[in-house]
Amino acid sequence: MRNSNKIFAILLVFIAIFFGSTMGMLMKIAQNDLNVFTAGFFRFFLGLIIIFPFILKTKFKVYKTKNLKIHLIRSLLNLPAMLIGFAALTMVSLEKISALHFVVPLFVTILAVIFLKEKIRMYRISALIIGFIGMLIILRPGIIDVSIGIQMTLLSSFIWSIVIIITKKLTKDDSSITILAYQYTNMTFLSFFMVIFFWQTPSAISILFLFLAALSGTIFHLCMNHVYKLSDVTMTQPYSFFGLIVASMYGYLIFNEVPDIYTWIGGVIIFIGVTLITLREIQLNKDIVRHKININP
Repeated sequence: MRNSNKIFAILLVFIAIFFGSTMGMLMKIAQNDLNVFTAGFFRFFLGLIIIFPFILKTKFKVYKTKNLKIHLIRSLLNLPAMLIGFAALTMVSLEKISALHFVVPLFVTILAVIFLKEKIRMYRISALIIGFIGMLIILRPGIIDVSIGIQMTLLSSFIWSIVIIITKKLTKDDSSITILAYQYTNMTFLSFFMVIFFWQTPSAISILFLFLAALSGTIFHLCMNHVYKLSDVTMTQPYSFFGLIVASMYGYLIFNEVPDIYTWIGGVIIFIGVTLITLREIQLNKDIVRHKININP
């Protein structure tokens, strides 16, 4: 990869991480007035509106795929991952959620071994152990209560890891924009059939926050999708720690969330484990985390 492409890819990674964290912050604000079902529906409905001009431009050819069932299964898993993850935003600080999201590549590694028959050797086992230690430092079970919000964050991350494994299979046949179009379309319809039972009419200001969240999420997806055209995801991993910094900044400035030293220590240790796996992927030229589309529902 040329140096100019590498620099551009790194810039896009930082932009993507910033807007991914921004989406989480905006969804947290929006849910001050709305339940998670209404907020989740509008997040994808407004996102679909944002990308619809492109869908029209392609004359709906973007939906051409031979993997309809897989796209549907992916969305059926994405829905609970999204709802659980968004609900956790109202219970857990942005900083802690961002740190716990570092476990997603670790979950992906374990699932790849189970479902994709990837080999696991001492290097990866050591990295997983390091990541698990970092998670224990953040959670401190037995010292503090592991709240329902923390449990929901971990469950959402685990389900999202399964979605990533499915996405890896989809990328063999479908483009990133096709995957995005099916994600937004399916999630809009699936979440609609849920929100009709829990409907809350959003205020104008809530619609504004939800639109900005949808826009931020779409920018995140588009930037990361373009990054994958320029380089492997393995190249982007060392820069993902930027998300913890942005989330901590938002938490402190907007929600008066005091930074937790244990979250930072645990986050750093988990990040070291993820980085070890990433370096091993580069060395072995394999792809356990290479096709990871993103880590935010």
